[in-house]
Amino acid sequence: MSESVEKTILATHMPGADARRSGKVRDIYEFGNNLLIVATDRISCFDVVMPNGIPGKGIILTKISEFWFRRTEQLVPNHLISTDLADFPEAVADYAELLQGRSMWVRKAKIVPVECVVRGYLAGSAWQSYQESGEICGQKLPEGLVEADKLPEPIFTPATKASSGHDVNITREEVAAIAGERLAKDLESEALRLYHFGAQYAAECGFILADAKFEFGLINGDLTVADEIFTPDASRYWDIEQWEPGHPQESFDKQYVRDYLEGLDWDKTPPAPELPPEVVARTREIYLETMQRLIGPSD
Repeated sequence: MSESVEKTILATHMPGADARRSGKVRDIYEFGNNLLIVATDRISCFDVVMPNGIPGKGIILTKISEFWFRRTEQLVPNHLISTDLADFPEAVADYAELLQGRSMWVRKAKIVPVECVVRGYLAGSAWQSYQESGEICGQKLPEGLVEADKLPEPIFTPATKASSGHDVNITREEVAAIAGERLAKDLESEALRLYHFGAQYAAECGFILADAKFEFGLINGDLTVADEIFTPDASRYWDIEQWEPGHPQESFDKQYVRDYLEGLDWDKTPPAPELPPEVVARTREIYLETMQRLIGPSD
């Protein structure tokens, strides 16, 4: 993707295609047992969508997700069928320019309403929780840890999937109450399996994968990864060489935007403030660098 990309796509509209729903970042169109997922350039922080987006962000997210879906498909099944426009429904053929590079043709899954988060390091809401109680999602951690410390072992820290408002961290027991004990155990084991795989590869690219969020669904009864995977929207990347526990780390993800918003007089409820041009430009640079370090240069 060219560095000179300036166009920002905040929404899609394709007459003739059945729009199922619009998420914080993606627009989803339904075709029988399959879905067409289009990644816009919207960006959300604190579960609120910003009024302006990041040019080309949807293309970056799609490229990273496709890369990871292909790389992990032998480890855990995922919903991706194709990103080739030739495989898409004829009903969207007239929208090739809009869809190119930012869309995935996937199998429809029955989504499990749990955010499956795995943390290998102490950051974000986990650091806040640890400071307050010494625990994360009901799991006791060793005393004396500091911000950005590596945890003794990666841990599963699930949250509710909220359609609106902020997600809430929950315990393993609460996951079992939502999904059933058997499925809850499978969610944890598969999320941990993916995290370990992703962290090892990220390290080869000079990154620490501090944490990652996964969405799972059921397809023909099989647990399947859906939505996105290891993108800067759903993961926290740090530079290995710059890692220094005891304070916030420079992140290669949307933490940069969160940090900017934290400095404003904004209560983290809609409407969100517009991001200034310099924040948009820097955010785009961060997303591009993350993609290039993970998967190599892209035209």
